[in-house]
Amino acid sequence: MNEAFARVPELLAEHVLLSLSALLFALLIAAPLAIAAARRPRLATAALGFASLVQTIPSLALLALFFPLLLWLGGGRLPALGFLPSLLALTLYALLPLLRNGVAALRGIDPAVIEAADAVGMTRAQRLRLVEAPLAAPVAIAGLRTAAVWTIGAATLSTTVGQPGLGDLIFAGLQTQSWPLVLAGCVAAAGLALAVDALMGLAERGIATRRRRLWLGALALLGGGLVASTSPLWWRPSDGGGRPLITVGAKNFGEQYILARLIGQRLERAGYRVRYREGLGSAVIFGAVASGAVDVYVDYAGTIWTNAMQRRDVPERGVMLRSIAAWTAHNHRVRMLGALGFENAYAFAMQPGTARTRGIATLADLAARSPTMRLGSDLEFLERPEWAAVRRAYPMRFAAATPYSPTFMYRALASGRADVITAFSSDGRIAAERLTVLTDPRHAIPGYDAILLVAPGRAKDARFTQALAPLVGRIPVAAMREANLLVDREADKQSPDAAARWLAAKLGL
Repeated sequence: MNEAFARVPELLAEHVLLSLSALLFALLIAAPLAIAAARRPRLATAALGFASLVQTIPSLALLALFFPLLLWLGGGRLPALGFLPSLLALTLYALLPLLRNGVAALRGIDPAVIEAADAVGMTRAQRLRLVEAPLAAPVAIAGLRTAAVWTIGAATLSTTVGQPGLGDLIFAGLQTQSWPLVLAGCVAAAGLALAVDALMGLAERGIATRRRRLWLGALALLGGGLVASTSPLWWRPSDGGGRPLITVGAKNFGEQYILARLIGQRLERAGYRVRYREGLGSAVIFGAVASGAVDVYVDYAGTIWTNAMQRRDVPERGVMLRSIAAWTAHNHRVRMLGALGFENAYAFAMQPGTARTRGIATLADLAARSPTMRLGSDLEFLERPEWAAVRRAYPMRFAAATPYSPTFMYRALASGRADVITAFSSDGRIAAERLTVLTDPRHAIPGYDAILLVAPGRAKDARFTQALAPLVGRIPVAAMREANLLVDREADKQSPDAAARWLAAKLGL
């Protein structure tokens, strides 16, 4: 628990900085727009309609969409990973309550008050500053309170596009079943949202009752809290003693966290500073290494083959690896340093008793009985080309297909909520839970060798590549399964960092 909460101060600082920046940008957009929209009904309809439309887009989708958009608009010169896409997405999400309350507050002012202000000769600017703004302030601040709580909550999702924040703890905890990490992230995010809402409520009450001390005191506490919460960023050393800074990427499951730490530990011993961008989606992370936003990460041959290269054939694994190395180098200047030595392929798995009772040993057997069965998959599989390839080779029609995070997918199988799951062949839980893995006689699923990909800016760095070269071909699937199980098991659970150190020792690295 102490280890989990030790990470909170710096991640809280990043979270506060992102949330505050998004709120300020949204306020700069919404305030003048609300003033103009309050006087122009057509503009109000268009502005509120756009802000409402943004709210219908899932947060994760909007965050992910800004990544390719920034890559395309900036031609690789804009930071498409991390702060900027998170800032833009959260700014759009904060607009609706600010606009709606701002327009409603200005339209709700008694027309007689406006007429009186005009009668004494006030200009439009004077009327806005001296009459309309003070009267509209309580309702407008209520919208700001709503926007602040929304933004702080949604900022936890910025982990998926590489922005550090309290979401790092929540996502890492969920994927590795480390509930202290989840608790630390949730408590910190909820506490931050409640504190900000309470202080803004005090300011709102002070303005409504014309108690200057109350609203000034609330603003002072907000300012003091901002300085205190972001202090880890201002005091953090920036040069690292002149050591180059390396960004190691990882996707959103336990094995990736372990491999990222294994890579990071080797690079630190080689004299680099290391930071981690974990919890990234498959499409985002490859674009990040191609753009240089991530320096190195581990991907899987089948993912690059089907997602990035859009290939539908399934060649021999050696041919596939050579083709991937040539394609990444030619099209994106990304260097494939090599395969790590193990494969993490999709594998349909069942409880052994269920498989025996139903007479299922292959995917062909599963297809014949699928109308009476429930499938549990990871969050990506049902939208991936591999699922389409499996259905082409085996006409499966499940009674239900439900996506889960990997942790809860295995629990769904154990509890009987799913009859079969799309497991991962290097997952230690397959052996630990003695699951039956179904064979693929028609070879619909491509090979998934773990491969080390290096960004263009690091591909020619000899010290960098020499530090990572010993990993190539050194990790057998049995060792990877054991390391994964150290993180996944309930009793005597290890952190990804500890599992990476155990794996390095096991391999003599």
